[in-house]
Amino acid sequence: MINPVGSNSLKPLFVDDDAARAALIEEARDLPSVEISSAAAANAVMLGGGYFSPLEGYMNLADALGCARDMHTTDGRFFPVPILNLVESAAAIDGAERIALRDPNVEGSPVIAIQQVESIETVSEDEMALMTEKVYRTLDSEHPGVAAFNGHGRIAISGPIQVLNYSYFATDFPDTFRTAVQIRSEIEQRGWQRVVAFQTRNPMHLAHEELCHMAMERLNCDGLVIHMLLGKLKPGDIPADVRDDAIRTMVRLYFPENSAMVTGYGFDMLYAGPREAMLHAYFRQNMGATHFIIGRDHAGVGDYYGAFDAQEIFDSEVPDDALGIEIFRADHTAWSKKLDRVVMMREAPDHTK
Repeated sequence: MINPVGSNSLKPLFVDDDAARAALIEEARDLPSVEISSAAAANAVMLGGGYFSPLEGYMNLADALGCARDMHTTDGRFFPVPILNLVESAAAIDGAERIALRDPNVEGSPVIAIQQVESIETVSEDEMALMTEKVYRTLDSEHPGVAAFNGHGRIAISGPIQVLNYSYFATDFPDTFRTAVQIRSEIEQRGWQRVVAFQTRNPMHLAHEELCHMAMERLNCDGLVIHMLLGKLKPGDIPADVRDDAIRTMVRLYFPENSAMVTGYGFDMLYAGPREAMLHAYFRQNMGATHFIIGRDHAGVGDYYGAFDAQEIFDSEVPDDALGIEIFRADHTAWSKKLDRVVMMREAPDHTK
């Protein structure tokens, strides 16, 4: 099986031992606490599940700026985007060495993680602008990712975390939410060696289905992991439960047995186009995929990105040794009346619109 990024094994931050987790939950009762943003809670879920391995927690400002500028932390570790815990105020935790992080997405704001505080830093307007422009390629406040990122506060709390639960994802989506650890385990149990992953935040239509079939056939893959985002989306996107039902029906009807897994992950969509495509590839390698489908306007929104910017960034900005996963580059697709099937447009030069 393909190794995780940067190490030989995953480093999930969820405290799996029941007794140790219970002790931490008890400790959290007496710790200073802060309610974090939805994005920071989703980061905790991804860190807990091993998706962001080998990160050990939230980045300090220097590491976040490094990842924004050239996708490397100060110690040279590759990571495509800043992973921050930004808050409006740190007054309630001033001077604390350990703090409880409360989840804004669950009623009562229960503690989702305990953080060892290494630094509390104020992010300047110029630093926020730099990170925003590098990650999102725009400063336009109408961009949903830009608006969200700049709405979390300017105080960055850095340090390692111990994750106590997976927010609402494990309870609201028990049949779909899976950690990177769980997916790697199931891939191994199924005996798959070559695995292609497909990212979606929407129900899959015929072209998506056919792209998955094309990728599996051309890459000689044993299996497909349909890996859907379960976190917060922009207004107007299809709710996760509807998408889940639609995709499961498609797989049941149109994919052979033991050829496709339907899973999901707990994260808020960034809509960061090319940079988010790299993040998607990063954590798909961590969950055990050897290949990853990237199509038209991957992780995009509006007209902020070119149709294939999310493919081209792997040629222009990703170091050769950064990732082991390989990209399957999908083109515009359409139904061919001549061939009576879905085709990628670059492979049908004799076709016209």
